[in-house]
Amino acid sequence: MATTTTTTTFDETQHRIAVDQKQLPPFPEDLTTAPLLRISLAKLLAKDKEEIQRFERACEELGFFYLDLRGSGDDLLIQADELFGVSQEVFDLPPEEKLKYDFEHLKVYYGYKRLGASVVDQNGNLDRNEFYNISKDDILEIGQSWPSPKVIHSQRALIRSFITSADAVVTLLLELLNEQLGLPHGTLASMHRLQEPSGNQVRMIKALPQEIDEGTMSAREHTDFGSVTVLFNRLGGLQILPPVGDWCYVKPLPGHAIINLGDAMVKFSNGLLRSNIHRVVSPPGAQARSTRYSLVYFSRPEDNVVLRRLANGTRIPPLEDGVEEEQITSKEWIAKRALRPRTAIYGKDAVCAADGTETISRRQ
Repeated sequence: MATTTTTTTFDETQHRIAVDQKQLPPFPEDLTTAPLLRISLAKLLAKDKEEIQRFERACEELGFFYLDLRGSGDDLLIQADELFGVSQEVFDLPPEEKLKYDFEHLKVYYGYKRLGASVVDQNGNLDRNEFYNISKDDILEIGQSWPSPKVIHSQRALIRSFITSADAVVTLLLELLNEQLGLPHGTLASMHRLQEPSGNQVRMIKALPQEIDEGTMSAREHTDFGSVTVLFNRLGGLQILPPVGDWCYVKPLPGHAIINLGDAMVKFSNGLLRSNIHRVVSPPGAQARSTRYSLVYFSRPEDNVVLRRLANGTRIPPLEDGVEEEQITSKEWIAKRALRPRTAIYGKDAVCAADGTETISRRQ
């Protein structure tokens, strides 16, 4: 994994996280939680056959799993912890300052998203979170640069280190998925080169406490737009809809990231890999009274990659007779899915539509 630019040690970070966790209300012990497998990054790096088989099962059956970063992803854990602090500073800025970096009038999804900017259900209810999207291309200086608050601009080196570390994890997972699908060596990696333009981004998220009406959605029911998502959070609120059963919470685990696959992997594999439906609601129990922060790294195919079945994978199922795939690039797909719910762009026509791979991922 990449080397951090900070001097904070892993032990210091773990101690601080432990202190922070103790200051938060505990996750309720009586809840049925999502059946996510715990996969060890260290074992994947060591090519442990049994762990790789468990990883493959998670990607085909649920598309979500915990990745234990302790020991091999320490830099990433340290960087994520430091960015939690940065995100709190960002969201503590005055509203008029944050709105300077709201770029949705340009029909882009980078920068600040205000509270209630998107619809989250078919009844037109609005989201209950704010977030800030940071472009990988901007941070790596390979694409358009975007104005940002001083607190973000001053932390570009840290954000770059986080992107590099998170992407190294993603690259390993893509290599394993490449083998799982029986693709020629390097096929998936060639579609996800870090130094090429893509929709990769870091997202900082803040959801306000909700003492009343537990279960209100902060983020709509959806599948992710890209290839692999790396998520860090400390409070509950994330829910997934398993193939069989009802919505269930994903319990955060210290030292672990939550990994899930996105639409691109479903399209590349013609449905063999799973991009599971999920949503974000208020945290359970006493946690609902706490502000919920999350940190995400979204890895997506390069802008010009067409999202369609990869014909040279020995394990990828053929298309059904008469099926014609949509010819859409990664950049077009992300823009379509990310902006469609925005009320400032589409007004009363903004919709919370199942326009991703939900129809493939939805239980029968």
